[in-house]
Amino acid sequence: MGEPVGIRHLRALIVAAAVAFPALAHEIGTTQVTARFNRDHTYEIDVVTGPASLLSKIEHRRVAPGPDVRARLLAHARELREAAEIRFGGVRVEPEINVIPSAARDPLRSGASEPSLRLGMTPESATIRFHGDIPRNAGAFTWRWRLTYSAYALAIGPRTEWLDGDGVSSPFPLSRELLPPSRLDVIRQYLVLGFTHIVPYGLDHILFVLGIFLLTTKLKPVLAQVTAFTIAHSITLGLTIYGVVSVSPRFVEPMIALSIAYVAIENVLTSELKPWRVAIVFAFGLLHGMGFAGVLKEMGLPRSEFLTALITFNVGVETGQLAVIATAFLAVAYWHSMKPWYRQRFVVPASVAIACTGLFWTVQRIVS
Repeated sequence: MGEPVGIRHLRALIVAAAVAFPALAHEIGTTQVTARFNRDHTYEIDVVTGPASLLSKIEHRRVAPGPDVRARLLAHARELREAAEIRFGGVRVEPEINVIPSAARDPLRSGASEPSLRLGMTPESATIRFHGDIPRNAGAFTWRWRLTYSAYALAIGPRTEWLDGDGVSSPFPLSRELLPPSRLDVIRQYLVLGFTHIVPYGLDHILFVLGIFLLTTKLKPVLAQVTAFTIAHSITLGLTIYGVVSVSPRFVEPMIALSIAYVAIENVLTSELKPWRVAIVFAFGLLHGMGFAGVLKEMGLPRSEFLTALITFNVGVETGQLAVIATAFLAVAYWHSMKPWYRQRFVVPASVAIACTGLFWTVQRIVS
């Protein structure tokens, strides 16, 4: 004798509910979201939850844990992207998606200008990381996650907020230091950084520029050397920052010191601009450009104004070099360069002192 119709209907409803909401009983206390805002003007948002539970919500059917869950989740990248509603001042950020097997082994792509998503997984949990640049002039941050039916915690630093299902978080205002700088701020900051890298902090670069200047006070030879040096270090500065060229500082730093010694020694041996001098200054300029790049790498470049920062830093460097030459000219050469004793009493002793310093730094940087 078959079951009564009412019992069959009740059983069908129970089965349907189990298929549609398989994770409901397991999700409470398992979904966690953490948002971080970094001083390099980027954000990271980690959503941690059960992979089978997450997949069941996307496919609207029951999913058992298994080795194929991760691959199936990767196929639903679009749905994962749409489920995360990230807004700054009411403006939604639409992420690009980058899904990787393990967050620990595969770091985020450096220099990416678009937000990205990555997913790391264990059998017990899936971690979806949304990552991107904070928009310029960004307003307060809000968050919404559409693939949950239960309350979960959103942590932002020491602050924790409990959200119900797909509710929207309270606005979280960002501090000024977290926001990307304006173009004018970037120009001001990196212009000063480039100048101060020469004056007063770049003693090795100051001595090299003085070595160029001491060969002769005639304008044409000075301009020829400075132009060659400027073009050369601009080339390697850009190529090194963009990752096209990479040379170890253990080679670059001793060679920069040796370049200082070379130009100073040549000043003692000759008072005329030889054809090879410009070529050698150009070659040494390539090395100095790699040294400049090291400073920028340590400080970092704002991704939203990468080219602006690179150009203005270079302009600051040139301004610093011109300041060194102008100071040397006004302090000594303007008054005494035409005197018969100028070379013997000033150029030769100054060049010898610079050469000795360069040789000392060369040995020091090799053995250190």
